[in-house]
Amino acid sequence: MKNIIGVRFKKLGKIYFFNPKNLKVRKGNKVIVETAQGEEYGEVMIPNRWVEDDKIVTPLKKVIRIANYKDHKHFEECRKKEKEAFDTCLKKIKEHKLDMTLTDVEYKFDNSKILFYFTADGRIDFRELVKDLASIYKTRIELRQIGVRDEVKRIGGNGVCGRELCCCSFLSDFETVSIKMAKEQNMSLNPSKISGNCGRLMCCLKYESDVYEEKLKRLPNIGAIVKTEDGEGEVDGIETLKERVKVKIKDGDDYFYKRYDAKDIKVIKDATTEVVDEEELENKKELEELERLEKEENETSNK
Repeated sequence: MKNIIGVRFKKLGKIYFFNPKNLKVRKGNKVIVETAQGEEYGEVMIPNRWVEDDKIVTPLKKVIRIANYKDHKHFEECRKKEKEAFDTCLKKIKEHKLDMTLTDVEYKFDNSKILFYFTADGRIDFRELVKDLASIYKTRIELRQIGVRDEVKRIGGNGVCGRELCCCSFLSDFETVSIKMAKEQNMSLNPSKISGNCGRLMCCLKYESDVYEEKLKRLPNIGAIVKTEDGEGEVDGIETLKERVKVKIKDGDDYFYKRYDAKDIKVIKDATTEVVDEEELENKKELEELERLEKEENETSNK
């Protein structure tokens, strides 16, 4: 068992474990910790806790001290310098006529370097920009390209549900989202209805994905031939969460429709051809482009 604390450096950022040594801290305390990037100022999200060895990655970096008045003041000074550096970098980007959008600036607590975050379509040759910034600030400069999801997370906003965006309120990690998830959840395949403020697939498509995937394994596909208490019929629709199917059954020269629980029917021949609805065909090009952008976004985020 090891004594650990959890520290977060940015709002909604990841929580990292540290070795507090003999320090006792409370949630909300500000601390100075040792990281691979040097000393950092962070907020305690998980106070002292004993955790089994196999649940943490060792060796743990150490907590140097609980932040004092001087540390708080220096942290605030860094925030002020970031605003000034942001304006300076914007001017330099215009001077070099670079097709990039500056989104944020981060001063490292130990003044070891300054990070400039930006978005851009494709690769950008920013070597001359780095030289200019290095000559102004006399420290190490790093430009880091981020995805549009990260950009929106920093800007903030509300989603179509009317609530604050998930990425701005509680979502600390972006997970891969796909068109397949929207199809499995029987959602509209209109790109404008399944895309978020960032122009990428909505993160909330992932939330119930595992549940739908598991339930769909127990349901026949649309077009399957099934046996019911009223005779054989063809599956015309499914209600995934309720695990029910709507079956079209021939009655003389006509047909009638009836819903059955999946457990009350027997699949005689399942459908192997995937059903493509009209909306999917109508928006095929836009959906393919959305998939491509999603792939690029994931590659950028994983750099």
